[in-house]
Amino acid sequence: MIEKLRARAWDPGLRFDTADVPATWMAERYGSERLDQGRDDIVSYCSDGTVELRAGTEEVAVYYADAPRGPLFPPITLAEVEEAERRLRRRLPELLRRVYTEVANGGFGPDSGLASLTEGNRAPGHLSDWPCAVTIYERNRARGVPASWLHLTYGGCTMEWHLSLTAVDNPVLLYDTDGWEPTWGEDPHNGLRHATASLRRWLWTWADGGHVWDEVLNHLPGQE
Repeated sequence: MIEKLRARAWDPGLRFDTADVPATWMAERYGSERLDQGRDDIVSYCSDGTVELRAGTEEVAVYYADAPRGPLFPPITLAEVEEAERRLRRRLPELLRRVYTEVANGGFGPDSGLASLTEGNRAPGHLSDWPCAVTIYERNRARGVPASWLHLTYGGCTMEWHLSLTAVDNPVLLYDTDGWEPTWGEDPHNGLRHATASLRRWLWTWADGGHVWDEVLNHLPGQE
């Protein structure tokens, strides 16, 4: 598991679900018609002249073939993990501890990529720091989010992925931040939309080249 995560996390063309490739490079390499095709693996055309493609496509593999390998944010020490746990007042699952100390300090993975466990990390070309799971946890606690939920990554729009720190096998929870209304007597559990059985399963799906949203979409009403 750790080796598979590291192999993908350290590859700049695979460390996220999508990767950007210059449109001019694609046109020169494959012809301009390649940009005009109706393709499911083209996510968007960006204002900076790049094309956002799904990781694993031919263009991404070729463009990043010679790019340096390595983590976006280097792994942290066990002492830094323990400091984060002190702020969380909870111990992290052993698998997550190994991810942060052996793979990277966030900056890879499903959707927006795992949050860092420490503050002050900034990716090249970004104007703000990478999200910190501990800081988000403290903010969420003030909003009434259960103390056993640890933010993993953003899922787009108002969706977030959280890890249950107390449930058996540490399921990963898909949570809609706008899916509950406290003035109606609701709590954050009303915003739960899906639960993947375990952190191991969620990470393995991604490490093996899959998409964590596939399981979610397959369990929508009418999809059984």
